[in-house]
Amino acid sequence: MLDRFLLPVVKNGLQPVAAALARRGVGADGLTVTGFVIGLCAVPALALQFYGGALIAILVSRLFDALDGAVARLNGPTERGAFLDITLDFAFYGCIPLGFALADPARNALPAAVLLAAFMGTGSSFLAFAVIAAKRGLTSEVYPQKGIYYLTGLTEGAETIAALALMCVVPESFPLIAYVFAAACLVTTLTRLRQGWVVFAAPPAGTGDRPLQPLAPREDA
Repeated sequence: MLDRFLLPVVKNGLQPVAAALARRGVGADGLTVTGFVIGLCAVPALALQFYGGALIAILVSRLFDALDGAVARLNGPTERGAFLDITLDFAFYGCIPLGFALADPARNALPAAVLLAAFMGTGSSFLAFAVIAAKRGLTSEVYPQKGIYYLTGLTEGAETIAALALMCVVPESFPLIAYVFAAACLVTTLTRLRQGWVVFAAPPAGTGDRPLQPLAPREDA
């Protein structure tokens, strides 16, 4: 929801840093992997209840995630980079609730599981829409610079990072924050399902209502 407003600000702010990194031959893929590894450090920090360290790891990781996109735009974005970026993003988001569950299983395991289930809904609806949109040649008017179709929703990157950071600031409130954010993710999933239902109801442009025809047998079979 907030990404469309925050991303241009972040992009402009990081442009000088990204330009300096690009001049030194730093690649976007390397930044993506580095940011992910740093983000993973939050898991043992959370398990040990070192919440300040976990917060630093999360924020630095997301800084690298923003930098990789800025560098990619300078060096030329690639499909491999887009694939790597979105895959590691979702893996990172899923690891943070796990860290809280490890910190206090009796208190945090159930809300962490609920939040992870909610993440499955937002992630699957996001990626499924992107796959079909790519097949139809659709592009996002809101995020045309993204490597894949970036479907909007109530809970996007900015909201997710804010929620994870808040959990680290007030870890005793993790169950409440997790349940509230899971509910927001459910709203996102439902709205995305509706978008997909409406957008993909009509056949792709140029196909009309013709049924798919079976492939002809190969002559060299």
